[in-house]
Order: sequence, then structure tokens, then C-alpha cells
Amino acid sequence: MVMPPCVLILFLFTLLSTATAELDAILPNGNFEKPPKPSMLNKTVILGKHALPNWVIKGLVEYISGGPQPGGMYFAVPHGHHAVRLGNEAMISQNIHVKVGQRYSLTFSSSRTCAQEETLRVLVPPLSGDLPLQTLYSSNGGDTYAWGFFAAKSVSTVIFHNPGVQEDPACGPLIDAVALKELYSPRPTRDNLLKNGDFEEGPHIFKYAGHGTLLPPMQQDHTSPLPGWIIDSLKAVKYIDSTHFNVPSGHYAIELIAGRESSIAQIVRTVPNKMYDLSFMIGDAENDCHGSMLIVTFAEKETFKTGFISTGKGVVRTAKYKFKAVNTRTRLSFHSSFYHTKKSNYGSLCGPVLDNVKLFPASS
Repeated sequence: MVMPPCVLILFLFTLLSTATAELDAILPNGNFEKPPKPSMLNKTVILGKHALPNWVIKGLVEYISGGPQPGGMYFAVPHGHHAVRLGNEAMISQNIHVKVGQRYSLTFSSSRTCAQEETLRVLVPPLSGDLPLQTLYSSNGGDTYAWGFFAAKSVSTVIFHNPGVQEDPACGPLIDAVALKELYSPRPTRDNLLKNGDFEEGPHIFKYAGHGTLLPPMQQDHTSPLPGWIIDSLKAVKYIDSTHFNVPSGHYAIELIAGRESSIAQIVRTVPNKMYDLSFMIGDAENDCHGSMLIVTFAEKETFKTGFISTGKGVVRTAKYKFKAVNTRTRLSFHSSFYHTKKSNYGSLCGPVLDNVKLFPASS
């Protein structure tokens, strides 16, 4: 039987939409809104390895409802109403179907719940990484992180693990809203020697949450959730979208939120003794971040400083520089010189926005 053209188009559109959703979506019960059965809960403690729908648990894992807690504490759950807390050495895991050798990123909300220093270990074996949670980047407890990996198996396991041993065994990080996105590996073009210079390829951003996604520190290019770029700083940088922030160009940009401790870099092929033109756009995210802002750029032996005064209203300017390559590989890096917090909320870090970074041989 031959489908009418309109039916065929609708069918293909549905297939395409479904395929796209599978590559950029929250994991099954990734927001933890599907609870364990009441018989599998002892107050907040989950009882049984498979008691939490779609997840496998090990150790002390609690099912948390957002809001005031016994003992006077308050847990913010920014993505819905429920989350899980991992006690000492506890972990949760879920199998995912992926393409071998393909780059992916996980986006998830995580925050510490006690005064002690807490660490969250993220694993997709054989890869793993530790996220220090002692720095709170926003005051609402809803920090959202992204973590990148290459798939080694078609059925891989996502694991969140609390490796720390705290004085209080009930302490541990809160996990909420876990999403998965397939990423492509960008290439240099004739118009730009940099990969992903416009930052349009990056991790999943929760469209209903207006606080951006943190890219953890010390992420190398081959596992970075921001393809093409290295997060080479001690603190995170923020990946922001044009729906909730002022973005100079396109749909996505980077906000350098932790001064000199917030930096990104890329190593690019160059020809020694050849001149190159470097340009990029900077501004503020229109998120109540005020003050004198300065982005410092390093290219070979050259240092460029680009400053502006932000009043939090979405200023944008373009910077252009020239430099001579010394080696066959040139490292470009960008960091903010000053520390900023939002004028209306001193508990939320913010900073200058970087976007549309371009590098190409200078015209003779």
C-alpha cells in the first residue's frame, strides 16, 4: 500500500522528531518524579536494589522531596519536586543505549547538602571524573553541571557515586534531572581555524530553567562537554542560551563566572611566522551582573585585554587583534580578570560573556 504524500511526510517528520528527542532528552525517570513504592521506603531511605524505578541503587540512597527537611534543613529541588541524595559510598546507575565511539554529554543538577566538603564522582566506564561541590555558583542550590564522555560500549552504564566518607554518614550530594545529549566533533573550516568557535555545539540545557549549565573544571578536549574546547581552570565556566540570557551571536555562549579561576582554551594548528587575525564578541548576559569587566586573551607570547563597563543591560562589543604564530600549535585561552556577583544577589557568581571566536590567516 502506497502512503499519500501528506501522510508520508507526517510519518517521516514523526520519525525524525522521535530520533532527535532520543539524542537530547532526560533519561527515563531522570527527574526522579516516579517514586519507589511506599513499601520500599523507610522514611526517606530507599530499600532494595531496584526500588527506584529505572535506576539501580547501592548503599544509602534517600528519596528527597524539595523544601524544609527534618532538623531544620532546606533542600532546593529546582527540576520538579523530587531528587535523590547519595550517602557515604552510595551510588545510583542506569544503562543507556549509545553509539560506540560517539561523544555524549550528561547534564544534571547537583548540590551539596551538608557543610562538609562533598564530591560527586560521575562514571561511564571506563571514564570517570570527580566534581568538587564545595563552590556554590548560585544561591538557589540549583547548580546544573555537564560532563562529557565517549561511548565505549553500545550499552553503557551511567553511574553517580559519592566517594567521600563524611563525619555524618547521611551527608552527601543531591542529584536531580539527568539528561543525555549526543554531540558531534566539530572541525575547522575555511572561515575559522577554531573548532566550535561559536559555541553552538554543547551540552543539553534545561529549557525551563534559566540558570545555565556549568562546565566542570579541568576538562580536556577529548572529554569536554563543550566540543573543541578545554576547560583548563580551577573553577567551572557557564554554558548559557539565548532564551534566558543575552547571547552576542547565535543561540549559545560562554559566561566566565569565576574570574581568573574560570578559563577556556583551544589548541589550533598554525604556520610559524605567519600572521593571524583573531576576533571575538564579548558582553554581559543581561543577568544583573554589574561592574568593570575584563577578558584576558593569551595567544603565543601575546596578551590582549578587552574591557567594558557592564550595567547588566546586555552590552555587546567585538574585539579584533593580530599576532604572529611561533609554533605549529598555538594555544588560545580566555579568562576573566575580575570576580563578579549579581547586584541583586551576592550569592550568585557571574561574569563577562564570550562568543563567536574566530581565527584565520591575516590577509597580506
